[in-house]
Amino acid sequence: MTDRRPTGLFRHRDFRHLWTADLASQLGTRLSMIAMPLLAVITLDASTFATAALSAAETAAALLFGLFVGALVDRMRCRPVLIAADLARCVLLASVPVAAAFGVLGLPQLYVVAFAVGVGTVFFDTAHTTYLPRLIGRDQLVEGNSRLASNTSIAAVAGSVGGGWLVQLCTAPVAIAVDAATYLWSALWLRGIRTREVRPEPRARPHLLREIGEGLRFVYGQPVLRAIAGNTAVVLFFQSANNAIMMVFLVRQVHLTPGIIGLLGTVGLLGALAASALTGRIARRLGSARALLASTVVNGVGFLLYPLTGPGLAVGWYVLAGGLAAFTIVTRHVLAVTARQQLCPDRLLGRVSATMELMTWGVMPLGALAGGALGTLLGLRTTLVVCGVAILAASLFVVLSPIRRVRDLPADSPLPVSDDDPDHERDDQAQQPAGERHDSARVSRPERRT
Repeated sequence: MTDRRPTGLFRHRDFRHLWTADLASQLGTRLSMIAMPLLAVITLDASTFATAALSAAETAAALLFGLFVGALVDRMRCRPVLIAADLARCVLLASVPVAAAFGVLGLPQLYVVAFAVGVGTVFFDTAHTTYLPRLIGRDQLVEGNSRLASNTSIAAVAGSVGGGWLVQLCTAPVAIAVDAATYLWSALWLRGIRTREVRPEPRARPHLLREIGEGLRFVYGQPVLRAIAGNTAVVLFFQSANNAIMMVFLVRQVHLTPGIIGLLGTVGLLGALAASALTGRIARRLGSARALLASTVVNGVGFLLYPLTGPGLAVGWYVLAGGLAAFTIVTRHVLAVTARQQLCPDRLLGRVSATMELMTWGVMPLGALAGGALGTLLGLRTTLVVCGVAILAASLFVVLSPIRRVRDLPADSPLPVSDDDPDHERDDQAQQPAGERHDSARVSRPERRT
């Protein structure tokens, strides 16, 4: 008889709750990613730039508030932040189908909702990254991040098909109403977590700007994080430009219906589902540093294939590009987030996460606007070529960094947090046994591991 008991982290009841909540939230987010731009393009007849501006509005919050949110999250328990962010996003998104039902929905409301939902997402994502090590410990982070990355893949597959056909059969407002319900479902699962989260110790001399500066200095002074941040900033800028015009490209130049767009997204994103299952094995076989390097380069190759998409059989290029890009995005994300969580002391994790998120989500609104402008000036296909070349070139941040000289990413905190705060340095050293403390020079050049 087959043993169907949970294995690995799924034996951890509270991690199962966190995983289920994240799956519900990710599924809803994928529905909105298809429903919102299709609502703008098909129902409200939005222009290319207006559609791109909608993507920019949703990600602008990270650019404006990301660093402050990181400093605030380091002062708070994370689970209440996660629940509040889910409930806020539920209410905001529910306003869209309500307005549509009364015939008063317009682009201005979509922009406001997208921006406000983005604020909730900044709080949720920063608190989520900070909460995971507190819930499961650092020794299980690769598995934990891989399990959570599988949610992105599952949601991408289910949400792409569901979102496309919901829009085609039931209209975009109905798809957004389903999205609102998923955030409520997520909040209920998070509420069921039993593990008591200790409130962070209050700062003796709280100073928001100084605390933000600590996170910035930590990332800038750590060569691995600095390389990841630089690569991520460029990749996400041009990935956002790519995504901002992709729906317009598929509808107006490739002449696809919403249902087919959702189906194609599902086929391509099966690569992400495979990556979530295989990333741990790949990291063990190649080494986490080599796997990060390889996934970064192949990611650029995937985006270079998108411009080859066309009507008929040429749609296959979209499937191949989506599969390669999705697989490498998930692999790279899991390894990059794990490196961040391993390298950063607990009390700085919110600020370091917010700094890294600023390098990702913060550039996305600018990239989306750039995509809309370039798509208008150069044409949609030419803009996709520019994005692919830039994403491939961005791999040089990683290729030319210390990451290329090691097999595995380091797992020790490399730097004192602040030169002018000895209490912080003592606190960080106290978290490690004496025999496991390393100086910054040693960890900035990790030893080769075999």
